[in-house]
Amino acid sequence: MQQPEKQYTYANIHCLLVDLDDTLYPYHTGVWGMAANRIDQFLVEEIGVQPAEVKSMRERLFTQYGTTLRGLLIENKVDMDHYLDYVHDIPIDDLLAPDPELDQMFHTLPQRKVIFTNASTDHAKRVLRRLGIQHHFERIIDIYDIFPFCKPQIEAYHTTLDIIKEQSEHCLMIDDNARNLATARSLGISTVIVGPQPHDGNAHINEIKELGRLLTP
Repeated sequence: MQQPEKQYTYANIHCLLVDLDDTLYPYHTGVWGMAANRIDQFLVEEIGVQPAEVKSMRERLFTQYGTTLRGLLIENKVDMDHYLDYVHDIPIDDLLAPDPELDQMFHTLPQRKVIFTNASTDHAKRVLRRLGIQHHFERIIDIYDIFPFCKPQIEAYHTTLDIIKEQSEHCLMIDDNARNLATARSLGISTVIVGPQPHDGNAHINEIKELGRLLTP
């Protein structure tokens, strides 16, 4: 990226809205894969879905409601606390490790830093503490804060902007999900997509540690 474009795009950014799972750590760590397996298990054990029907049900709920949880809340009246505790009951300490390089990268960035996630605050804190970067984030905006909505629903973004008291043009959202970023862009939020996906957004980085080079003039 050329220097003038970088300055034009990011010079007015005051706040970084950072996704959690598969964004702050590589997808191949298995954290989200294990959580996804827990969702499948929940559908079978708690809802009574036949194993052969789990995949199609999850795809339908995700497409229709944005997350499996929101679909289950609407269609099955599940207990939100129980669901989140069940899904996030995974061995974070076995799957992630402290990341001094990531810690240093966030240290160099002067912008406000906020986690914006469809997960729970408890899960987010476990991930941040394990990575050793919790002290960089002033706030976690979680699924409870944006309830009854979730990413990528536009109402969740309006709520988030109200909470952080920032204008959309002063925010940069970093996420691994193109649908989440599309909503952000519709509101004038700059975006960066993280991971192996095709370019979708104002910028693409392979891993979160490249964010520092992207934002540094």
